[in-house]
Order: sequence, then C-alpha cells, then structure tokens
Amino acid sequence: MEMDYGDLKQSVHQYLIKKTDFLKVKDSMNDDQLRVFVDQAVSNLCAEDRIELPISTRILLIRELVSAVVSLGPLRPLIEDKTVTEIMINGFNAVYIQREGKIILTDVKFGSNEQLLHTIQKILAGSGSNRRVDESSPYVDFSLPDGSRVNVLLPPCSLIGPVVTIRKFADIHTIDDLLSHGMLTKKMAVFLIAAMKAKLNIVFCGATGTGKTTALNVLSRHLPEHERIVTIEDTPELRLLQKHVVSLQSKPANIEGKGAITIRDLFINSLRMRPDRIIIGEIRSGEMLDLIESIASGHSGALAIVHAESPEDCVNRMVTMMLMTGIRLSNEVIVKQVVRAIDLIVHVELFPDGVRRITHLSDFIFDEKIQDVKLDHVFEFIQDKIADDGAVSGHWVMSGRKPSFYKKFVKKNVAVPEGFFESKAGE
Repeated sequence: MEMDYGDLKQSVHQYLIKKTDFLKVKDSMNDDQLRVFVDQAVSNLCAEDRIELPISTRILLIRELVSAVVSLGPLRPLIEDKTVTEIMINGFNAVYIQREGKIILTDVKFGSNEQLLHTIQKILAGSGSNRRVDESSPYVDFSLPDGSRVNVLLPPCSLIGPVVTIRKFADIHTIDDLLSHGMLTKKMAVFLIAAMKAKLNIVFCGATGTGKTTALNVLSRHLPEHERIVTIEDTPELRLLQKHVVSLQSKPANIEGKGAITIRDLFINSLRMRPDRIIIGEIRSGEMLDLIESIASGHSGALAIVHAESPEDCVNRMVTMMLMTGIRLSNEVIVKQVVRAIDLIVHVELFPDGVRRITHLSDFIFDEKIQDVKLDHVFEFIQDKIADDGAVSGHWVMSGRKPSFYKKFVKKNVAVPEGFFESKAGE
C-alpha cells in the first residue's frame, strides 16, 4: 500500500521509538551508523505493513530523520527533555533553559563560537525551511520538524557571538490538555468551542511565550471540516488538522534587499482565494487595517494573534496599528471600526508558578457616554494568593451578562446551555 509522506515519516519515527532501542543507542552512533540503523528500521516497517516505498522517497526519509538527530549536537538532551519549554543560547559558553516558568543556567557548552555556528547551520539545514543565515543576513526565524520555533541572531548584530532562542512546541493538542494544565475551566471551554462554531472574530493576546499560539492551535480543531481555511504566518507554527487548509508564509528580502513578501501582502492576496476562514499567526502593523476592513466586507470568523499585556492594551494596539498606515480617519472612528469588527479578545498570561492561564475572555463595546471603549469580561481570572513555593491560587468569575455578540450564536444556530451567561461562577 501507499502512504502519505508525512504519515510515513511519523510512522517510522514511532517505530524507532517504540520497537527499537534507538533512544538508547543513538548518542553512541556516528552519522553513518545512524543512517544504517534508520534504513533497517524503514525496511522492517515496510515489510511488516506492506508499504511500497520508492528509492527517492526512502533516501529523503532517512536523510531527514538522521539530520534531525545529528544536527542538534550538545543541545539534543535539552530538546528531548519535555520539562524544558525554552532554550536560550548566549554565545558558546552560556546556555539557559526555561523550566516551570523559571530560567536556569545549564552546564551545556560549545567548544567555541565557530562550533556553535556550525551547529546552527546544521539545524537550519535539517529544518527544511530553505532559509539562510550569515554575516550578510545575520538573523532568521524558522521552525524545526516538531514545530519548535527557532530564532538566530549572529554577529555583527550580536556582540557576544551567535544567539539562539528555541521555543519548544508544546505537547498540548486538545481542550482536555488545556484543562489538565489548568489553563481554563470546562465552562470556558464550552464557550470558546461555541465561539469557533459561531464564526466570531477573535484576537488572542498576551506577552511572549504565554501560550497564545498553543491556545489558537487547540481551538482551531473545532473549526468545521467543510471550511476553506487560509493561514498566514512569518514562521510556521499553526498545526491545523482540517483537510482544506492553505498555508501561506511571508518571505524576507534577498541579499540585495529586494523581493520581500509581507504578512500584509499575503493577507490582501488571501482575500481573493475564497477563504471561509483566515488565521493570521501574528499581526504587527498595517495588516490590522486590512483585517478590520475585510471583516466589515463579510469575511467573518477571522482568528489572529496580537502581542499585548492586557485586553485594554490589545484594543489600544489594534487602534495604533491602524493609525500607523496613515489612514485619514479620526481616532474615534477607528476605535468604532475595531469594536464593530472584533468580537472577542482572549488574553493569555504566564504566571510565576509556570502555569499559563486564559485570564480574560473579553467582549467590548463603544460607550457613547464616555466616548471610549468599555470592556466586559465574560470570564476573568481573579488571583487570590501566591504561596511560599510560588504556586498561584485563584478562580474564574463571569460578568453575568449576555455578550454583545450573542446574536451571532443565534444566527449560526450554536447552542449554549440554558442560563449560561446569567451565572457568575467561572466553573
């Protein structure tokens, strides 16, 4: 039988882990021995499952699987440690990690900045991203095969040698995973799933590393299967399970400073691709204006990420990004456009105990009396105390009012339990 390449790669990876002693012996093997080991595993899997595998596909499969192992060098134990959420390399002799929300200096070191640079080039080559980094183009963003995000900054922009930041892909895939990690309550989960089905326009906000993309990834699994979904990102981080997904990625300028394709360029083009749903990995500037205008013209159900410290800051940033385009409208008119277009703000925060929580699910309106935005937190996390060991305790509360977008639930025939919004308990 034939198998999709992605499924085949995953099957071989699982076979290596579960049916061989690969994890025990890989550190003691050189590159050639690893290739022989993986080649034998591929042969065994194909024989057991009667998989027909062309020679070219076999060579590509072995090369990618081996590259993913050998390219990591001294970083491999940190990459494979599931308790490590972030790896920060400040030159060859200072490697930090983040574990349970705390930053720790490790004993891992490289022999020199040249060895670190060599490892960086091997990681980049093994990622399959077709991007480059050198003195003429000293910074790059790309993703590893497992979804982890990598940022590299080289001299002369860095004064301490190569700087690498690896944000590992969270092993969180379902709503139940979010619940088990204490990120939200069951009632919030019911509400957010309903919001996805009702095609609300939702912005996920929070600081760096709080779990915005993780939350969006999980909730995207509840988008209807029949929709045509277009995703737009700088670095591929979204992992959608639906079949009809068109993934777009921005392109940096070439060595001559030409040929850049921005998020805004891709967004404008995506509107001509007959999307049922557009998901933007991160909004930073003028594409905010295009998003607001597209929603006003009928492209509902948009999902996007904005860096902001609170729901209030998120609203202000959205307005500021629209003003950055030089649009000749008053501040009041722009604020009203944002309020009319965006239905819900989902704010995510990383707490001192290392737990990521959705602290606000916020509805907002323009209050004519005060001539400003008025937020109504459908759900809000109230912190009670911080224990001596750093553990944070708290609870979620509801506003007890139907949100302004409730009519969209009715229009799309998306039901929520009777009296859902009248309750003030977060559970």
